[in-house]
Amino acid sequence: MLPTLQIDGPAAFLTLRRPQAANKLTPEDLPELVRLLETVNRAPEVLVLVLRSEGKYFCSGYDISEVASSQTEGRSFGDMVDALENCRAVTIAAVHGGVFGGATDLVLACDFRVGVRSAEMFMPAARLGLHYYQSGMQRYVSRLGLDTAKRLFLTAEKLDGPAMRDCGFLTQLVDDAAALEAEVLRLRGTLAGMAPLALLGMKKHLNQIARGTADAAAIQREVQRSVASEDLAEGGRAWREKRPPVFRGR
Repeated sequence: MLPTLQIDGPAAFLTLRRPQAANKLTPEDLPELVRLLETVNRAPEVLVLVLRSEGKYFCSGYDISEVASSQTEGRSFGDMVDALENCRAVTIAAVHGGVFGGATDLVLACDFRVGVRSAEMFMPAARLGLHYYQSGMQRYVSRLGLDTAKRLFLTAEKLDGPAMRDCGFLTQLVDDAAALEAEVLRLRGTLAGMAPLALLGMKKHLNQIARGTADAAAIQREVQRSVASEDLAEGGRAWREKRPPVFRGR
C-alpha cells in the first residue's frame, strides 16, 4: 500500500504502510511521497510533520531489485529524501524498529529523530556494491560527522538504539513504544506552540547553514520580518503576563 497523509490541525502524519514487506520502498512510493510532502507545503496551518510506519520495522529501505530506477535525475530516491529535508514543516521521525539502507537517509532528513532502545540501523551500500548518492552522503557527514559517516558507509556496521543516539543518528532515545508515542506527542505539542514565522524560518535556514548554502541577505530579511511581526509583539505580551502566547503566523 502507498504511504498515506493525515492532517490534524497544526500536525500532519506521513505513514509508511507496507508492514508485510518491512515497509520497503518501491518506485511507486517515490513520487507519492513527494506529492504528499507538496501537500504539506501547501497547508499553511501545518507546523509539524511526523514520519511513522506500521508493523515491526520502521523501513527496510529501497527495493534493491529496483535500485537502477532510483537514480533517474528528477525522480530519484535522493530527490525524494531532499524533498523531505526541505519540507516547510518541522519534521519528526518516530523510529519504532529497524531502519536499513536508504531509510537511514530518510530518517536523517528529519529535524528530530526519536527512537526506541530496541531499534537498529545499518547502511549496507558497500556490501551490496552501491555507491551512494551525493546528497545522502552530505546528510550523513553534516549530521553525524565525517568519521561516523565513514564508519557506517564503509563497514556496514549495525548499530543498536543506544549507539544510534550516541552517534547522533537519534536525537532522543526512549525505552519502548509507549514512551515513543508520549515523547513524539510532547515534542509535537512543543513545536506547534512556537511562533510560525520564527519556527519555520529558522528550520529552513539552519539546514541551509549546515549544507553551506545559506543566503545572508535572505536570513536578514526573515529576521526583519519577525521583528516587525504581530507574533513578536504577542510573544512579549505573553511573557510579561505569564501566559501562553497565541501566535497567528503574521
